[in-house]
Amino acid sequence: MLNTPIHRQEAAARPGAAGAGAPRGLGSTLILGLGTFAVGTDAYVVAGFLPDMASSLHVSEGTAGLSATAFAITYAVLSPVLATVLARVPRRALLVGALAVLAAANLGSALAPDFAVLMVSRIAAASGAAAFTPNAGAVAASLVAPAQRARALAVVVGGLTVATALGVPLGSLAARALDWHAALALVAALCAVAAAGVLRAMPALPGGPRIPLRRRLAALRHPGVVAVLPLTVLGMAAGYGLYAYAVPIMRALGAGEGAEPWLLFLYGAGAVAGNLTAGARVDRHGPVRVQAAGYTALAATLALLTCAAAAGTSWLPATALLMIAWGAATWFQTPAQQVRLINAAPQETAVVVGLNASALYAGIGVGTVLGGALLPHGATAALAACTALAVLCLVHLFFTRRH
Repeated sequence: MLNTPIHRQEAAARPGAAGAGAPRGLGSTLILGLGTFAVGTDAYVVAGFLPDMASSLHVSEGTAGLSATAFAITYAVLSPVLATVLARVPRRALLVGALAVLAAANLGSALAPDFAVLMVSRIAAASGAAAFTPNAGAVAASLVAPAQRARALAVVVGGLTVATALGVPLGSLAARALDWHAALALVAALCAVAAAGVLRAMPALPGGPRIPLRRRLAALRHPGVVAVLPLTVLGMAAGYGLYAYAVPIMRALGAGEGAEPWLLFLYGAGAVAGNLTAGARVDRHGPVRVQAAGYTALAATLALLTCAAAAGTSWLPATALLMIAWGAATWFQTPAQQVRLINAAPQETAVVVGLNASALYAGIGVGTVLGGALLPHGATAALAACTALAVLCLVHLFFTRRH
């Protein structure tokens, strides 16, 4: 879930960049955290009202889920491209512009008369997200003293994780109280507020040095990176592939409509806890052991969900525990995976972390396509396929554990 910026090294090397003045406190980064909260809510909120959106646009739930796929794949492809193309654009203008694109795209999604227009607006939203998130982290690192950079990045990344815990269930509640159009309009308003806040609070910061795209992609020739990076795609496809369809999955487990928002909240709380716990455990036990435990937990959780779906009914407290475990086991993997990639190519830290962010969204996109294809055959089949992918993650980890 961490979207650590590809420009971190460049920004960290320029803490006193022109226009920044003396280092500021962590409070200056909070508005950037609001921006990443808006981005994260935009990326995941569709999960909270997918069935209603599908019905309104006269498409199947599997087809409606392709809107999440389009967002994820667009982000994965455009993130390194935009980092290169927009490198020299002044940071404040870039951040405000990206949030403005997000606001306009979400308004377009809210007003979409049909599925084709919705897809175009989701692609536009992903382009804004791909421009904002990496650069928000880079700016946060440049605004504070060196000793506070890790915490500044945590504030920015925290906006994404909190969006999973709060943004999606709040979006679900808004869709129930009003409708899904209004929920997306509220996301657009949140993006506009964040843009205004960045414009007002951020100092004028110059752009960074331009790193050619071929240099960013050169790390893919490193044997260790080639061995380790596919696990990001595979792991996110296994863990996140069905999250866009969380509402139909919960209904297959027997959860009523009133339980859906707080079950989504429990998933998000598990995701935040899993990510934070994994970071601490990696420092103590190393990334491979943490990944082995996490993918085992993911496979077990998905297997239990498969059995519950096959039974057709589930005890609500058990479903709640499984939602927490699903979120934790899905989002534990990013810290460990980033450490492995950095260890594999220590001279290309910023580049491999950026590639990992792209691979993460690529995995979400692939998983959402798989989930959408299998869901018409029943939740049991879709969950079983994701369980198999989680087991495949363990196999991949075994063969690449020395990298």
